[in-house]
Amino acid sequence: MTGAPGPRPPEWGPLPGHRAALRPATAADLPALVELLVDDPLGRHRESTADLAPYRSAFERIDADPAHLLVVAADGPDVVGTLQLSFLPGLARGGALRGQVEAVRVRADRRGQGLGGAMLRWVIEECRRQGATLVQLTSDRSRAEAHRFYAGLGFTASHTGFKLWL
Repeated sequence: MTGAPGPRPPEWGPLPGHRAALRPATAADLPALVELLVDDPLGRHRESTADLAPYRSAFERIDADPAHLLVVAADGPDVVGTLQLSFLPGLARGGALRGQVEAVRVRADRRGQGLGGAMLRWVIEECRRQGATLVQLTSDRSRAEAHRFYAGLGFTASHTGFKLWL
């Protein structure tokens, strides 16, 4: 398996209470992953299925770096969810390892069934297993429903983020 940050592989497999199972994303999943990014109120304005080349390049970089995991929730052959988990070492907080979660998406027909929560509980356990002391994520200010979802999982809105587009 590619992409595992630690000496042991992550615990891949069925998500408790769901038909879907977690596994590493493969290049064959790319069209479905981009569809999940497009099927989003913000993503439909910044993502596109017209040209997969930039996504393919990004996938190859993510897959080649053992600090990053591109995760798929699959129900048989169908990709029904995804997220990226990156492990960031740092000097702050006594040299803490952080788990950074990005691009959490659940297919529209699977939303509201607990799949996203199960995926994030897996993330939290994987971060613990890897020795991370913190799991962090960012969420666009406009995503009030997502903010309630993350708060329900124990995340707190503790910082203000800044971006500089290049």
